[in-house]
Amino acid sequence: MNREQLIEIVREQMPEKRWQHTLGVMETSVRLAEQYGADPAKAELAAILHDYCKYWQVDEQAEVVRESGRDLEVLEYDKQLWHAPAAAWIAEETFQIEDEDILNAIRYHTSGRPNMSLLEKIVGLADYIEPGRDFPGVERLRELAATSLDEALLAGFEGTIRVLLDQRKIVYPLTLLTRNDLVAKLNM
Repeated sequence: MNREQLIEIVREQMPEKRWQHTLGVMETSVRLAEQYGADPAKAELAAILHDYCKYWQVDEQAEVVRESGRDLEVLEYDKQLWHAPAAAWIAEETFQIEDEDILNAIRYHTSGRPNMSLLEKIVGLADYIEPGRDFPGVERLRELAATSLDEALLAGFEGTIRVLLDQRKIVYPLTLLTRNDLVAKLNM
């Protein structure tokens, strides 16, 4: 399957507004990859697929996560997290993506994880800062991204954690571990 065919298949999975977001993540991922020395083609591929399952019914997402046998603990947390591991499994099983770094960039784009690879950081950050994003603090994240992936990601995850705390929602432990890992690395 070529790039254009994959793009069309993914586009059919989501409303136009989400497709515009995906295009923004693709563009931003490629730019960040070029800036920070990652493979732009891998960054684009992970970005194309990162939200593949976002608009599936949550029971379908849960079924895919269970079928994968991985990341099962995510099912105990907010349903907004489920599409990422589901999309990684679909990328592997349906689209035959074998590159573990691409799969992990899809799998962890919402939660992060300790010791994120360069590609994982790029796709996760691109999801936060793509041009269509408009939330308090996004401009600061974009400014930080110009000089430090880790600083920008840390600010992004801390912003997410703050919102969840303000809404009295449960914070996915992997996100807290990611935040702590970034703090430790930046304070070295």
